[in-house]
Amino acid sequence: MSDTLEFNEIYQEVKGTWNDGRLRFSKQTVVFKNSKTGKVDSISVSELTQAQWRRVCLGHGIKLCTSTGHIYKYDGFKDTDLEKISEYFKANYKVELMEKDMSVKGWNWGTAKFNGPLLSFEVNDSPAFEIPLSSVSQCATGKNEVTVEFHQNDDTEVSLMEVRFYVPPTTGDEGSDPVEAFAQNVLSKADVIQATGDAVCIFRELQCLTPRGRYDIRIYPTFLHLHGKTFDYKIPYTTVLRLFLLPHKDQRQMFFVISLDPPIKQGQTRYHFLILLFSKEEDISLTLNMNEDEVERRFEGKLNKNMSGSLYEMVSRVMKALVNRKITVPGNFQGHSGAQCITCSYKATSGLLYPLERGFIYVHKPPVHLRFEEIACVNFARGTTTTRSFDFEIETKQGNQYTFSSIEREEYGKLFDFVNAKKLSIKNRGFKEGMKGNDNMYSDSDDDQHDAYLERMKEEGKIREEANDSDDSEGESDESFNPGEEDDEIAEEYDSKASASESSADGGDSEEDRKKKPAKKAKFVKERKPRKKEKKAKDSSAPKRPMSAYMLWLNASRDRIKSEHPGISVTEISKKAGEMWKQIGKDKKEEWEGKAEEAKKEYERAMREYKESGGGSSGSSKKERKKKGGKNEEKKKRKSGGGREKEKERATGNDSFKSREFISSEESSSESEKGKGRKRKGSDDEEEVVSTPPSSESGSD
Repeated sequence: MSDTLEFNEIYQEVKGTWNDGRLRFSKQTVVFKNSKTGKVDSISVSELTQAQWRRVCLGHGIKLCTSTGHIYKYDGFKDTDLEKISEYFKANYKVELMEKDMSVKGWNWGTAKFNGPLLSFEVNDSPAFEIPLSSVSQCATGKNEVTVEFHQNDDTEVSLMEVRFYVPPTTGDEGSDPVEAFAQNVLSKADVIQATGDAVCIFRELQCLTPRGRYDIRIYPTFLHLHGKTFDYKIPYTTVLRLFLLPHKDQRQMFFVISLDPPIKQGQTRYHFLILLFSKEEDISLTLNMNEDEVERRFEGKLNKNMSGSLYEMVSRVMKALVNRKITVPGNFQGHSGAQCITCSYKATSGLLYPLERGFIYVHKPPVHLRFEEIACVNFARGTTTTRSFDFEIETKQGNQYTFSSIEREEYGKLFDFVNAKKLSIKNRGFKEGMKGNDNMYSDSDDDQHDAYLERMKEEGKIREEANDSDDSEGESDESFNPGEEDDEIAEEYDSKASASESSADGGDSEEDRKKKPAKKAKFVKERKPRKKEKKAKDSSAPKRPMSAYMLWLNASRDRIKSEHPGISVTEISKKAGEMWKQIGKDKKEEWEGKAEEAKKEYERAMREYKESGGGSSGSSKKERKKKGGKNEEKKKRKSGGGREKEKERATGNDSFKSREFISSEESSSESEKGKGRKRKGSDDEEEVVSTPPSSESGSD
């Protein structure tokens, strides 16, 4: 058997909610790690006093009791895990795993038993439900009943507020009231915070950012008391997850952050972080309200009775000793300005982002702490408002996304190297590394003239200019220059204004108007006919292509399929054959593949003999002759009908009506234009003109 047993997707019951995580049994400890918060609960094996295997809501569960009075419940095991866990307990633990059945009768009349920190309501000696007394916040008594109120958990969709027990009067000892005895048993183990006794020390008028205000902090042995002008908060040390000590960017102030789970409440607002702001220059002399022997025995040298130093150092030192947790400080990260944080905005509020050794923390409104193990990927994005900043996006494995915007572009290189060194997944890694290599994205902070929008407009303008130049150059290249025929061409191109140009010599006003309005440049639109793909002519005398292994098998099996399924259609035969081919064994398929290979070799041999005998050449020569003949006929038609089409276009394109006599009088000009039109054809037509024999040209003329 291995030294450890590990189970994933196990749920721990905490104040009415199930927190998922991983549970590991080892020879020294039982460890549960919360997947959401990363909190680790460790139980020493020497403290275990009882272990029960029970059938519960999510399958099977284990209840562990310790000598310190704590009870731990884990759920989500399979029925097959009982034997494996039971053997491991026998081999490594002194406690035996016992099976315990729960009462499912649904009765509300039974016996209440107090077993240490647990109130068990039993029906016929089987527990119906159990109440951890540490979850009780208050207990009130009535005539014959006891009301038990509970601490609320924000992670639960439905919370249990209170339970009322009816306690019948007894005829026994008249001196003892059973209701009061029941209430005293509950209160003796309940988690009711009462400020009894003197505080260990008091810090006066500390500036608190969340919740906002000035608070006196009284340090008690088991809880922290925040006393303000309006609100009071009592924070048990067991709810403290982590402690952070973070230097401000101005190097004159310090943040002390306390992470809480569950959070403290103010109305409907929940504060998961307690953030204190200190000045580095403020000093304090502190005296603990304990004698030296008690300080030494309780804190083991971590604290002294008389201490002095900076205020933030004293607060962090006392909290570390009482909470018994390490203080997290920034690691080796150093930004562009030399600070250990980055100025950015989150949800339209400016703050500071601290890259830590195992995560990121943002202060202060709202505070955010993200561990590396819960981050799925990060992304570097361009700023939405300006190119002098960028956004840093973090996506968690739960699907949540956090966007820290307005980060100065000088911080890009440092942050990218940090993320890369921590081996976090970068969504746009290739793009960003290329950009980093160019050193033109975030290289110069003094480049105030750089405007991405202006650059993009310039690029689009260049593209338009190039497109216009290419259109003009095409029109100019298609047009041949003849000095003596320039006026005739203008008249012919704009035939509707030809008469106006002749009469313009009589009227001076029309000549002036023409000078004011520049003549528009004529653009020639080339009509390109779509090229049709010519189908290859099949050679009937050529050998037929070989069939595949599937087709050979299908031809051999077609009659059998028809006989087994009478009346089956052709499409259904193909479908059925495909299913049968998939089910055929490998040996059978190899047999048909061998036949297909033989057919392929036979085809290649026959094709080689066919080509050696001159097969296939006659068809191609006929095809070429047919193609050349078609081109010649097309040229003849184009030359003979070119003049008429040109005249028709002039007639339809003009605004004024032209008679047949007018068109016939301009035949000479149309013939000359027809010669120029041949030069304005596309490159495909020019090649065809060159390939036309001289005899066909003379015939068409």
